[in-house]
Amino acid sequence: MSREFRKDIRGRGASSNIPNRFDSLKYEAEPQDFDNYLEEEKPRLQTQILKDTSRSVLTKNDSPDIGFTYSVNPYRGCEHGCIYCYARPTHEYLGFSAGLDFESKIFVKEEAPKLLEEALMKKSWQPETIVMSGITDCYQPLERKMELTRGCLQVLAKFKNPGAIITKNFLVTRDLDVLKEMAAYNGIRVFISITSLDDDLIQVLEPRTSRPAARLKAIEMLANAGVPVGVNVAPVILGLTDHEMPAILKAARDAGAYSAGYTPLRLPLAVAPLFEEWLEVHRPLRKDKVVNAVKDIRGGKMNDANFGSRMRGQGPRADQLAQVFDVYTRKYGLNEKKFTLSAEHFQRPGDQLSFKIDE
Repeated sequence: MSREFRKDIRGRGASSNIPNRFDSLKYEAEPQDFDNYLEEEKPRLQTQILKDTSRSVLTKNDSPDIGFTYSVNPYRGCEHGCIYCYARPTHEYLGFSAGLDFESKIFVKEEAPKLLEEALMKKSWQPETIVMSGITDCYQPLERKMELTRGCLQVLAKFKNPGAIITKNFLVTRDLDVLKEMAAYNGIRVFISITSLDDDLIQVLEPRTSRPAARLKAIEMLANAGVPVGVNVAPVILGLTDHEMPAILKAARDAGAYSAGYTPLRLPLAVAPLFEEWLEVHRPLRKDKVVNAVKDIRGGKMNDANFGSRMRGQGPRADQLAQVFDVYTRKYGLNEKKFTLSAEHFQRPGDQLSFKIDE
């Protein structure tokens, strides 16, 4: 779709289907057809559930700057529609666009709990933390109906295998019963991501996520239930949300968070033009400021794929952001307590052996 046709599509983060980098052909609407094109495309924008027939559910990560090895992602694609999502390009491997397709064509691993149990039953499995939402959010809207994340948590609890959750959705509180059970043996940590406390911004930046107040309420409910919970100030968008970091850290601490982390915005592959398009549609007066700020910490580019620097950025501005984070985490008493997940109680059904790990 050419640039002059870009418009806000209610309830979606992207405004178009950016061409798949693996496809040689693409469709481009003519100006006179644009209004009709939008009407014709409305049915396509309804969320479609597609079956993922993968025969394994554990994904192994070998990136040195990611703090976990194994993750489970019951869904491919994410209806939350966060425009900056680094997972968007993964949809291109499935033959779809990283734009609207990513947030409207969701692949569902219906047998995820069963496959996870089979993996943990193997004698070759050495128990260690399994992260839910290593790629897409395991509590996106479809989870309310599908309950695949809940099923996977129940499997982890059955084996007493430690797990961690990263989410933007209040729906995580639905599973407090399982999370409390896991917390009783130091088997779970939950991280709630908060990008901004501005409802109006979140409505277009992360259109189908829980609003900021609901995420803070989720932190409160988890903490009150004895479930270790932290906040991710992520992504930090320089020139747009970076000024909110102190307020987010304070609000999360007041709600009961004990730990915090942050990640500056990163824009791999198709995410960069999608994010620029979003700025044109929703924050045109901020576009130059934000783009220049991104390039300032990414070596003059829109993305830095190098391990280590990709998660923190480089240069004076990135250093300043790190200093702000350190000052306010100390001020609000975050990251003072070290929490250790342990697999000391791990046990397969019928197995009398136990294991212990420290992270």
